[in-house]
Amino acid sequence: MWDERYQAEEFVYGTEPNAFLREAGSQLTPGRVLCLAEGEGRNAVFLAEQGHTVTAVDASAVGLKKAQRLAIERGVQIRTEVADLSVYKIEEEGWDTIVSIFCHLPKVIRTTLHKNISKGLTPGGLFILEAYTPAQLAFGTGGPPVKELMLTLTELRQDLADLDLEHALETERDVIEGSLHTGRGAVVQLIARKPGA
Repeated sequence: MWDERYQAEEFVYGTEPNAFLREAGSQLTPGRVLCLAEGEGRNAVFLAEQGHTVTAVDASAVGLKKAQRLAIERGVQIRTEVADLSVYKIEEEGWDTIVSIFCHLPKVIRTTLHKNISKGLTPGGLFILEAYTPAQLAFGTGGPPVKELMLTLTELRQDLADLDLEHALETERDVIEGSLHTGRGAVVQLIARKPGA
């Protein structure tokens, strides 16, 4: 499905970074960043432009090829890795920041992934997430078509109990990101820090 979606010449989610990530990125000092479900690379390329060493992971080789193209156009380097997040191994204490932007997975996969994210952060490392909540179904402006793939703050608090939540919010905002995310959206936003720095 994702290879087919990314076949288009256009960047279907645009080439500019997610607005919440752009804002949250101001907190970051250059380091090792892992971008999950990164698709066509807009967020990874933005972070590389800020001086980070970035690895972008996605199930779509087509999307990541476009990510590399965007990186070249912007004069930066990113590492890309085609992987299924249900079995992807996150290096323990290997990442200063892990980013998850509109990464919607079945609960059993998501719960395990979030536990591995906690382990994967260095002490003091940050996890930055934005995703659609079930209220997004009423807007129909992007995201998966089923409630089971959406996220709530309550679920995130449970999944990420090992992290300190510095920003945790369910809100509505205009999401204008390419042709597939366009309009009012119901989102959950999270910045969580691993204790110990």
